[in-house]
Amino acid sequence: MAQFDFSVDTKEDLINAINRFGIIPYFRNSIPGFSIEEHVSPRAWFSSEEGVWEWKGPVIREANCAYGKFFEHKAAFISMDWYPDFANFRRDGYDFDARYDDGLVSFREKELYDLLVAHEPILSKGLKVRGDYRKEGKKGFETLISRLQATGYVVISDFVYLQDKAGRTYGWGVSEYSTPEKLFGDIFTDRVYARTPEESYERLVAHLMSMLPEAEEEKVRKFIIKG
Repeated sequence: MAQFDFSVDTKEDLINAINRFGIIPYFRNSIPGFSIEEHVSPRAWFSSEEGVWEWKGPVIREANCAYGKFFEHKAAFISMDWYPDFANFRRDGYDFDARYDDGLVSFREKELYDLLVAHEPILSKGLKVRGDYRKEGKKGFETLISRLQATGYVVISDFVYLQDKAGRTYGWGVSEYSTPEKLFGDIFTDRVYARTPEESYERLVAHLMSMLPEAEEEKVRKFIIKG
């Protein structure tokens, strides 16, 4: 595996980087240099031109990769070469129902997860309405949905932009959520529990160390563990 050295100026550059490296955090994090933010051109980073923020939905679809808040409460892209191992490790080998039955998932997490599964793919707005997550209703939606992403049970499957009466898009893209089982099908389900969680973890560590030879192994291990 080549060292983590690339530049992003176009959507194709980002897709190629995801396919090449497999795991790419979106924002700066505890491992210096390990993010899109540190390798993107100013033109494509929150400028007046279309850039990485607008490319997220198309990249998810075209690269067939997972996207969500996976590391240190921040977003990342993970290719299908590595997401099954990531999900297996974070799930600790459990499917969701078994995890709940063993008391490792709260009722509120299960309630939101079951609602999402019943309607996936579903926009965050729709999920909040169906689950009564509003000012006068239930609290903690962002915490719960982030935890489901970090534990490998939910991904952001797209971003949908609202339109005005003239058909022009505006605002930030609205997150659409799915389970990886629904979004990726057999390419995920046939592989997610193929190894032990410990084997998946060590595979992820070895992969990141091969890309980031100057990083401290302890930092890499903590990075993989922390959702």
